[in-house]
Amino acid sequence: MLCHLCASTITLYILWTTMAQVSGQEDKEKTTALKDLLSRIDLDELMKKDEPPFTFPKTLEEFEYAFDENGQLRHINTGERFVFNAREDLHRWNQKRYEALGEIITQYVYKLLEDQCKLKKEVIPVDASDGEPTSFIYMSTDALTNPSKLLILIQGSGVVRAGQWARRLIINQDLNSGTQIPFIERAMEDGYGVMVLNPNENFFEKEKPAKFSPIPSPTEPTDEPAEKRERKDDKEGKKKKEFYEKYRNPQKETETERIPIRGSGSSEEHVLYVWDHFVSKALAKNVFIVAHSYGGLSFVELINQRENQVKNKVCAVALTDSSHNIWLQDTSKGTQDWMHQNCQNWVSSPEPLDTPLDSMLPDCPRLSAGLVHLMALRLRLGHDAFEDSCKRLSEAPAHSSTSDADKPLLSESVTAAVYPRAARATQQAAQSSLFLENSSLCATLVSPL
Repeated sequence: MLCHLCASTITLYILWTTMAQVSGQEDKEKTTALKDLLSRIDLDELMKKDEPPFTFPKTLEEFEYAFDENGQLRHINTGERFVFNAREDLHRWNQKRYEALGEIITQYVYKLLEDQCKLKKEVIPVDASDGEPTSFIYMSTDALTNPSKLLILIQGSGVVRAGQWARRLIINQDLNSGTQIPFIERAMEDGYGVMVLNPNENFFEKEKPAKFSPIPSPTEPTDEPAEKRERKDDKEGKKKKEFYEKYRNPQKETETERIPIRGSGSSEEHVLYVWDHFVSKALAKNVFIVAHSYGGLSFVELINQRENQVKNKVCAVALTDSSHNIWLQDTSKGTQDWMHQNCQNWVSSPEPLDTPLDSMLPDCPRLSAGLVHLMALRLRLGHDAFEDSCKRLSEAPAHSSTSDADKPLLSESVTAAVYPRAARATQQAAQSSLFLENSSLCATLVSPL
């Protein structure tokens, strides 16, 4: 019986070895076929048939687009809105074209902040040396000297820069929906100093020099062993494949080196730097903050780092779809209590606008923002509803004192600047002259449809 077992084992071993050899031969044949295919690829011919070069206009005029009198981006010749799919079945090309337009719009908004809103650019770090990467913020001329009130705007994360809430809304809706300009103009009309942060300008990108690896000609004579020559052929085939994949995905073609900007390496770092070098030195007794999405997380990080300063200087914070988390950010009980009294967070919800929602965390009250995008909400709000809200607010009784005890739990002026109907839900709490003084700011985002 032992002999039968040994014979069976030997048979199985021979069978397994044979199958492995066959499988190895098949893999080798597949590899050889792939190498042959790659060697037949004519990259020049592929470039003629595939995606066009990623060279795009540098100005709105060259793009043949312009903003009309309503702040809507329209084609100069057809009057149509921006079309993303300019070329069918070329998604990457369309995306790169969209990004190129977005960069132009960023510069366009900067110009509006300077020319239309009369804001001045402040370079940071404030002590930057020659050649050092820098960023900047925008401020009104009285941002540091206004003795009464200061409004600070902090956007979310992503490609948006100073003065923008959402690039998509600027392109697909209008300037009033996607930029912070309505906030800025109304605030300045009502006597606020204004500070516009730029938390997403974190790096200076420098293009890396291209690396070229000369490939020896296959016709060159060589005395290399066949096995080594085969490994080299595999490596060359891989290089060809990688080159082809880079062409297929052009975003990999240009490699850049990111150099962090001192004091602005992240959104949280930027907000902290601006607080230390600007806000903390401002004369305003009442600071109001509007922070969207990741801007809310950056604000919570600020109060964690500068708790006493923020509590003494900031009297109200309007958060919108804030991504902060008091547990993950290790927020103290005292800060949580302060946020509950001085902050409100509007979040996306199927519930009607301003419906109180259960708070998942013990920090600030949460209200429904409905299903409409944060900054597009103004498009669905009627002018009559806004006027009614402001009328109700202006009729609220006032106190003669503006001490800390008389400050509102949340500045309805800032709240309504984000959601004009928000004042309806909280108007009964408006009891101080501070609120009444600032209530007209709520007009900023609403206009007749």
